[in-house]
Amino acid sequence: MQTLNSRDPWRPSHPKDVRSWLARVDRAWWIAGGWALDLFLGAEGRSHGDLDVGIFRDDALAIVASLHKWEIFEAKNGVLDRLRVGAAPRSDVNSLWCRPLGAEEWVLELLLESRTAQNWIFRRRPEIARPIASMLERSADGLFYLAPEIQLLYKAKVRRPQDEYDFGRVLPRLRKDAAVWLGHALRVTHPEHPWIARIESTLTLLDT
Repeated sequence: MQTLNSRDPWRPSHPKDVRSWLARVDRAWWIAGGWALDLFLGAEGRSHGDLDVGIFRDDALAIVASLHKWEIFEAKNGVLDRLRVGAAPRSDVNSLWCRPLGAEEWVLELLLESRTAQNWIFRRRPEIARPIASMLERSADGLFYLAPEIQLLYKAKVRRPQDEYDFGRVLPRLRKDAAVWLGHALRVTHPEHPWIARIESTLTLLDT
Protein backbone atom coordinates (compact mmCIF):
# COMPACT_ATOMS: atom_id res chain seq x y z
CA MET A 1 0.00 0.00 0.00
CA GLN A 2 1.42 3.39 -0.99
CA THR A 3 1.44 5.89 1.88
CA LEU A 4 1.99 9.66 1.60
CA ASN A 5 1.92 12.59 3.96
CA SER A 6 -0.70 15.24 3.33
CA ARG A 7 1.66 18.07 2.38
CA ASP A 8 1.08 18.16 -1.37
CA PRO A 9 -0.78 21.33 -2.42
CA TRP A 10 -4.40 21.71 -3.47
CA ARG A 11 -5.41 23.29 -6.76
CA PRO A 12 -8.21 25.86 -6.37
CA SER A 13 -11.30 24.45 -8.06
CA HIS A 14 -14.91 25.52 -8.52
CA PRO A 15 -18.06 23.47 -7.84
CA LYS A 16 -18.94 23.61 -11.53
CA ASP A 17 -15.80 21.54 -12.25
CA VAL A 18 -17.35 18.59 -10.45
CA ARG A 19 -19.96 18.15 -13.17
CA SER A 20 -17.30 17.05 -15.65
CA TRP A 21 -15.28 15.02 -13.14
CA LEU A 22 -18.33 13.01 -12.02
CA ALA A 23 -20.15 12.94 -15.35
CA ARG A 24 -20.03 9.11 -15.37
CA VAL A 25 -21.38 8.79 -11.83
CA ASP A 26 -24.96 7.58 -11.46
CA ARG A 27 -25.07 7.93 -7.66
CA ALA A 28 -25.92 10.93 -5.50
CA TRP A 29 -23.24 13.55 -4.86
CA TRP A 30 -23.36 17.12 -3.59
CA ILE A 31 -21.14 20.11 -2.84
CA ALA A 32 -20.06 20.34 0.79
CA GLY A 33 -17.75 22.51 2.91
CA GLY A 34 -17.48 26.25 2.55
CA TRP A 35 -18.54 26.12 -1.09
CA ALA A 36 -21.90 24.67 -0.02
CA LEU A 37 -22.52 27.75 2.08
CA ASP A 38 -21.55 30.04 -0.80
CA LEU A 39 -24.05 28.22 -3.03
CA PHE A 40 -26.71 28.73 -0.35
CA LEU A 41 -25.94 32.44 -0.17
CA GLY A 42 -25.60 32.81 -3.93
CA ALA A 43 -22.19 34.50 -3.73
CA GLU A 44 -18.58 33.58 -3.04
CA GLY A 45 -17.62 35.13 0.27
CA ARG A 46 -14.00 34.02 0.65
CA SER A 47 -11.29 32.01 -1.05
CA HIS A 48 -11.40 28.23 -0.70
CA GLY A 49 -8.34 26.05 -0.30
CA ASP A 50 -10.05 22.88 -1.47
CA LEU A 51 -13.28 21.50 -2.88
CA ASP A 52 -15.38 19.09 -0.83
CA VAL A 53 -18.00 16.79 -2.33
CA GLY A 54 -20.27 14.63 -0.21
CA ILE A 55 -21.29 11.11 -1.13
CA PHE A 56 -22.94 8.27 0.76
CA ARG A 57 -20.51 5.71 2.13
CA ASP A 58 -22.39 2.83 0.56
CA ASP A 59 -22.00 4.50 -2.87
CA ALA A 60 -18.24 5.02 -2.50
CA LEU A 61 -17.18 1.84 -4.28
CA ALA A 62 -19.26 2.63 -7.38
CA ILE A 63 -18.18 6.28 -7.46
CA VAL A 64 -14.50 5.47 -7.04
CA ALA A 65 -14.76 2.89 -9.84
CA SER A 66 -15.99 5.63 -12.18
CA LEU A 67 -12.82 7.66 -11.48
CA HIS A 68 -10.54 5.15 -13.14
CA LYS A 69 -8.19 7.88 -14.46
CA TRP A 70 -7.65 9.27 -10.97
CA GLU A 71 -5.57 8.27 -7.99
CA ILE A 72 -7.49 8.14 -4.73
CA PHE A 73 -6.15 8.03 -1.19
CA GLU A 74 -7.83 7.44 2.15
CA ALA A 75 -7.08 10.40 4.42
CA LYS A 76 -6.85 9.89 8.17
CA ASN A 77 -4.81 11.65 10.86
CA GLY A 78 -2.60 13.44 8.34
CA VAL A 79 -1.65 10.23 6.52
CA LEU A 80 -2.78 9.24 3.01
CA ASP A 81 -3.06 5.57 2.03
CA ARG A 82 -3.75 4.67 -1.58
CA LEU A 83 -7.14 3.05 -1.98
CA ARG A 84 -6.67 -0.28 -3.69
CA VAL A 85 -8.53 -0.82 -6.96
CA GLY A 86 -11.85 -2.51 -6.25
CA ALA A 87 -11.63 -1.88 -2.50
CA ALA A 88 -14.13 0.07 -0.44
CA PRO A 89 -12.84 2.70 2.00
CA ARG A 90 -12.18 1.46 5.51
CA SER A 91 -15.04 2.03 7.95
CA ASP A 92 -13.00 4.47 10.05
CA VAL A 93 -12.05 6.62 7.04
CA ASN A 94 -14.36 9.54 6.26
CA SER A 95 -12.35 11.37 3.59
CA LEU A 96 -10.88 10.45 0.21
CA TRP A 97 -8.36 12.76 -1.49
CA CYS A 98 -8.47 12.60 -5.27
CA ARG A 99 -6.42 13.88 -8.21
CA PRO A 100 -5.99 12.90 -11.87
CA LEU A 101 -3.25 10.37 -12.52
CA GLY A 102 0.10 12.15 -12.84
CA ALA A 103 -1.09 15.37 -11.19
CA GLU A 104 0.87 16.85 -8.30
CA GLU A 105 -2.01 18.83 -6.82
CA TRP A 106 -5.13 17.47 -5.16
CA VAL A 107 -8.37 18.75 -6.66
CA LEU A 108 -11.24 16.91 -4.95
CA GLU A 109 -12.05 15.63 -1.47
CA LEU A 110 -14.85 13.10 -1.19
CA LEU A 111 -16.55 13.13 2.21
CA LEU A 112 -18.30 9.92 3.19
CA GLU A 113 -21.74 10.25 4.79
CA SER A 114 -23.84 7.60 6.52
CA ARG A 115 -27.50 6.81 5.98
CA THR A 116 -30.31 4.40 6.63
CA ALA A 117 -33.00 3.69 4.06
CA GLN A 118 -34.73 6.98 4.85
CA ASN A 119 -32.37 9.16 6.88
CA TRP A 120 -28.99 10.86 6.70
CA ILE A 121 -27.06 10.04 9.91
CA PHE A 122 -24.56 12.44 11.49
CA ARG A 123 -21.45 10.29 11.68
CA ARG A 124 -20.17 11.93 14.88
CA ARG A 125 -23.44 11.42 16.80
CA PRO A 126 -25.75 8.84 15.22
CA GLU A 127 -28.74 10.04 17.22
CA ILE A 128 -28.76 13.18 15.06
CA ALA A 129 -30.48 12.44 11.76
CA ARG A 130 -32.46 14.06 8.97
CA PRO A 131 -34.69 12.67 6.23
CA ILE A 132 -32.54 12.23 3.14
CA ALA A 133 -35.14 14.22 1.21
CA SER A 134 -34.34 17.33 3.28
CA MET A 135 -30.57 17.09 3.67
CA LEU A 136 -29.76 18.78 0.35
CA GLU A 137 -30.68 22.02 -1.38
CA ARG A 138 -30.18 23.03 -5.01
CA SER A 139 -28.47 26.11 -6.43
CA ALA A 140 -29.85 28.28 -9.19
CA ASP A 141 -27.63 26.48 -11.71
CA GLY A 142 -28.73 23.04 -10.57
CA LEU A 143 -25.94 21.93 -8.24
CA PHE A 144 -27.00 20.02 -5.15
CA TYR A 145 -25.31 21.12 -1.94
CA LEU A 146 -25.47 20.12 1.71
CA ALA A 147 -28.12 22.03 3.66
CA PRO A 148 -26.42 24.97 5.42
CA GLU A 149 -27.51 23.98 8.93
CA ILE A 150 -25.91 20.54 8.48
CA GLN A 151 -22.72 22.07 7.09
CA LEU A 152 -22.50 24.48 10.02
CA LEU A 153 -22.92 21.56 12.43
CA TYR A 154 -19.81 20.00 10.92
CA LYS A 155 -17.95 23.31 11.10
CA ALA A 156 -18.84 23.82 14.77
CA LYS A 157 -16.33 21.24 15.98
CA VAL A 158 -13.12 23.18 15.26
CA ARG A 159 -14.21 26.83 14.94
CA ARG A 160 -11.44 28.01 12.64
CA PRO A 161 -11.54 31.68 11.58
CA GLN A 162 -13.16 30.72 8.27
CA ASP A 163 -15.83 28.74 10.14
CA GLU A 164 -16.66 31.71 12.33
CA TYR A 165 -16.85 33.87 9.22
CA ASP A 166 -19.12 31.39 7.46
CA PHE A 167 -21.42 31.13 10.48
CA GLY A 168 -21.74 34.91 10.71
CA ARG A 169 -22.69 35.16 7.04
CA VAL A 170 -25.14 32.28 7.01
CA LEU A 171 -27.03 32.60 10.32
CA PRO A 172 -29.10 35.67 9.31
CA ARG A 173 -30.21 33.85 6.15
CA LEU A 174 -31.25 30.55 7.71
CA ARG A 175 -34.91 29.64 7.75
CA LYS A 176 -36.37 29.50 11.24
CA ASP A 177 -36.78 25.71 11.16
CA ALA A 178 -33.16 25.31 10.03
CA ALA A 179 -31.88 27.55 12.84
CA VAL A 180 -33.97 25.62 15.39
CA TRP A 181 -32.56 22.31 14.10
CA LEU A 182 -28.96 23.60 14.27
CA GLY A 183 -29.47 24.92 17.80
CA HIS A 184 -30.82 21.56 18.95
CA ALA A 185 -28.00 19.63 17.25
CA LEU A 186 -25.38 21.88 18.86
CA ARG A 187 -26.91 21.34 22.32
CA VAL A 188 -26.46 17.61 21.78
CA THR A 189 -22.94 17.74 20.33
CA HIS A 190 -21.36 20.86 21.84
CA PRO A 191 -23.60 22.05 24.72
CA GLU A 192 -21.28 24.94 25.66
CA HIS A 193 -20.83 26.19 22.11
CA PRO A 194 -21.10 30.00 21.80
CA TRP A 195 -23.06 29.68 18.55
CA ILE A 196 -26.05 28.44 20.57
CA ALA A 197 -26.59 31.84 22.19
CA ARG A 198 -26.30 33.60 18.83
CA ILE A 199 -28.87 31.26 17.32
CA GLU A 200 -31.22 31.88 20.22
CA SER A 201 -30.85 35.64 19.79
CA THR A 202 -31.65 35.34 16.11
CA LEU A 203 -34.71 33.23 16.83
CA THR A 204 -35.91 35.78 19.40
CA LEU A 205 -35.69 38.51 16.78
CA LEU A 206 -37.66 36.37 14.36
CA ASP A 207 -40.41 35.96 16.94
CA THR A 208 -40.76 39.68 17.69
